[in-house]
Amino acid sequence: MVNTANFLDFEKPLVELEKKIDELTAAAAAGTGANVRDEISKLRAKSNKALADLYANLDPWKKTKVARHPDRPHYVDYVRSLVKDFVPLAGDRNFADDEAIMGGLGRFKGRNCVIIGHEKGKTTDERLKHNFGMARPEGYRKAIRLMDMAEKFGLPVISLVDTAGAYPGLDAEERGQAEAIARSTERCLTLGVPMVAVITGEGGSGGAVAIASANSVLMLENSIYSVISPEGAASILYRSNDKAKDAAIGMKITAQDLKGLGVIDEIIPEPLGGAHRHSDAVIKSVGEAVDKALKAFDGMDAAAIKAHRRERFLKIGRSLQA
Repeated sequence: MVNTANFLDFEKPLVELEKKIDELTAAAAAGTGANVRDEISKLRAKSNKALADLYANLDPWKKTKVARHPDRPHYVDYVRSLVKDFVPLAGDRNFADDEAIMGGLGRFKGRNCVIIGHEKGKTTDERLKHNFGMARPEGYRKAIRLMDMAEKFGLPVISLVDTAGAYPGLDAEERGQAEAIARSTERCLTLGVPMVAVITGEGGSGGAVAIASANSVLMLENSIYSVISPEGAASILYRSNDKAKDAAIGMKITAQDLKGLGVIDEIIPEPLGGAHRHSDAVIKSVGEAVDKALKAFDGMDAAAIKAHRRERFLKIGRSLQA
């Protein structure tokens, strides 16, 4: 049965179709519906066609809504499915453990790796616990600690990015939010081991860049990556959140735009209807894409890996300047 409560606003034309399909399916299962299989098949075909039409030409604002869908796979889902013998590691060894950024050690496709990433949480309690994926300084300092450990033991780093941005609260600023983000970004750029980052939902501002400045940056098809949220840009540029759609279009935040600009390296396709409808398939695709990206660095020494990363980011600047 489809949970129509989680349909996005532009998906509303599908709600009645899905409800009708559920009703007929329930009637058939109870033996109270006569000859409804053909009708269910017709309605399902009609629903799939409508869904395909809706997702064929998503504008950047609709992609933003898809990227934020609460049912998209989260960090814990990727780790549970793709990583064996996972050992979570906590704390920044300075102040506290921030649960918006999680990390640990595990075996990915036969490789020992460090896996870090944002976790937004799914239930209300989990979202509060993980602060909706918005990390405080100790989250970035934890990421630095884990990257230091990765380099010490020669382990590749996998980063799963999904945040609206770093937490902007007073307590975070008092503890050095900007400095922590800058140092985490710097640590990404100076790593002597391969680092692959995947934008799985939102890649918002410095809060995303701080753990996404990698050798290879991948994006799910309907994810977004931007210097500021569309709402934030609209409030600055237009003095109105009502212009968020216009800001999203102008900012070039989609995977397709960023691939064209050379900001990301690969787009990972999502099944029809988005990652929130097909979690298992998307997690598998992400695993295969990360494995492929890591294999490209097999046999490279620390100097070559650093040079590769440096050239990657310098190339972005050259292409945009041109």
